[in-house]
Amino acid sequence: MTAPAAAEPGAPAGEFVPRILVFSTNNISDPGVDLAGSSHMHYSPGVNVISLPCTSGIRPSWITHALEAGYDGVFIATDGEECAYLHDCAKRSNRVVQIAQKTVKERGMDPGRIRVAAICSVCAEPFTKHMTTFSAALKAMGPAKA
Repeated sequence: MTAPAAAEPGAPAGEFVPRILVFSTNNISDPGVDLAGSSHMHYSPGVNVISLPCTSGIRPSWITHALEAGYDGVFIATDGEECAYLHDCAKRSNRVVQIAQKTVKERGMDPGRIRVAAICSVCAEPFTKHMTTFSAALKAMGPAKA
């Protein structure tokens, strides 16, 4: 189990801060995520990012493992149709998410703990909005069972 995220500034002590694992891509979504940080845009301190070359390389088992290991949600920041590696990356990534959602549901977890969206290299504001709304939804669900 990993350490809980620090509370957001101004939040009551001991308030639940959902932990979100973000799978992001080196060429397209990482620059958008980095731009959100360098622009000092605010989103949950419970967000951790793992960079990959292509989201279609994510395995459903990685997603379920993250939820079982203490993350409250997993967000896949895809390249959409802009992937430099595979012409059908979006289709493959969608299939990975569908399999992971089915698996977590079978294990008694809410498949809403997994979200996916295309994030481009200049999508700092959309990324921030996704993290804010996802964090709020996860907060309403409560901690994922470990």
